[in-house]
Amino acid sequence: MTGPVAERKLLFEQGAPGRVGYLPPECDVPELPIDELIPEHALREEQPPLPELSELEVVRHFTRLSRINHAIDVGFYPLGSCTMKYNPKMNEAAAGMAGFARIHPYQPDETVQGALELMYELEKALCEIAGLDRASLQPAAGAQGELTGLMIIRAYHESRGEGHRNEIICPDSAHGTNPASAAMCGYKLIQVPSDARGGMDVEALRAVVGPNTAGLMLTNPNTLGLFDENIAEITEIVRTAGGLLYYDGANANAILGISRPGDMGFDIVHFNLHKTFSTPHGGGGPGAGPVCVRKELAPFLPAPTVERGENGFYLDYDRPQAVGRLHAFYGNFGVLVRAYAYIRHLGAEGLRRVSEHAVLHANYLMHLLKPYYDLPYDRHCKHEFVLSGARQKRLGVRTLDIAKRLLDYGIHAPTVYFPLIVDEAIMIEPTETEPKAVLDEFARVMIEIAREAEENPEVVQGAPHRTVVGRLDEARAAREPDVCWRPPET
Repeated sequence: MTGPVAERKLLFEQGAPGRVGYLPPECDVPELPIDELIPEHALREEQPPLPELSELEVVRHFTRLSRINHAIDVGFYPLGSCTMKYNPKMNEAAAGMAGFARIHPYQPDETVQGALELMYELEKALCEIAGLDRASLQPAAGAQGELTGLMIIRAYHESRGEGHRNEIICPDSAHGTNPASAAMCGYKLIQVPSDARGGMDVEALRAVVGPNTAGLMLTNPNTLGLFDENIAEITEIVRTAGGLLYYDGANANAILGISRPGDMGFDIVHFNLHKTFSTPHGGGGPGAGPVCVRKELAPFLPAPTVERGENGFYLDYDRPQAVGRLHAFYGNFGVLVRAYAYIRHLGAEGLRRVSEHAVLHANYLMHLLKPYYDLPYDRHCKHEFVLSGARQKRLGVRTLDIAKRLLDYGIHAPTVYFPLIVDEAIMIEPTETEPKAVLDEFARVMIEIAREAEENPEVVQGAPHRTVVGRLDEARAAREPDVCWRPPET
């Protein structure tokens, strides 16, 4: 048998009746009748139709699947705005240490002093990097960090009798989670356009701030990979109007040890530990989005915070102005351990080199590729840059086709069609962890695809050709996702 049905059977419908892959140990406690453990109405009348497999079949199945998947451990992953850099295995070893991996959040504080000290020191390190005073490590993702920051903004204004401030300003190049988080927090979104240099239009900003301005959400460098040249003026405009400044730290990989959001004028910063501080990324979690604030906003941080007292470290739940809890217990502790190991290993100098190399790599690639693709904002970029596939689109090849064609070369596609202000956007972030040879190979492939778009567009339009699964019907996949295993019909 050949074709999709055979492929499905090869990958998923393994096994045969009677095959087993484990032998459970003999029960060493008195066994109770099953009907005393589970109510009769909840008992199955027959065994579920699950595959019966030997250990060897299971190992081969998941090994085969892992070879089909792309990952940063396999090849280049230039996913713009997501900083998919390599995660040192040393961090994994640290997080797996028994003193970290085998503790329980219900243990008394005096029995987990090492874990509390690590969180205390990580908070101090992140605040130093941000140029701010206190932090919560509780948020489990960048978007949850955004929501936390907006809740703090709301609590701050309400504490001052200014609950009428109900407007959040965002640039048109913002990450999509910014307006979504603002809406979730009950704010009205005010969008400001970009200027000809790719930064926020200062005069347009002046026109929209006012007595209802609660704050501004901004990342710098922005999603075009450009550092806003007017950042000091922008923060002053919002501050004069009585608003707070929120920094989306998704692009902090470009500024470590070089510039600090607090020094730019920001009051609140969230960091993506899974982007900037080399912890696992993607797959639905776990993640971490710590939020740093100025001392005036510290009372509103989620409870508990980690404090240091006469008898050691402890979790402080006595926070009457706290915005509440954002996560069960304190957060994704294993991710915090990985980030702490990364920061301590590199130190201040090493973190600065991370950003210097990330910026160097992005500018190197941008200059190699701009003769072959449109570059909407032709100026020095930071850690990422945005090309446009508009030139190729006129030949019948869309940006999506280019992204699919990259898969044939064993390279993960960049982010496409974002930011929305760039037609046929191709958002590329090489990160600091790739050697020059990988960057050169990526440039060679992108140039080859541009040539194919001119000379043989059908090859690009039909890509990918060498992957296990060909091009999918993406609209149908979104509307009718098939994400669970079902036993074959007999």
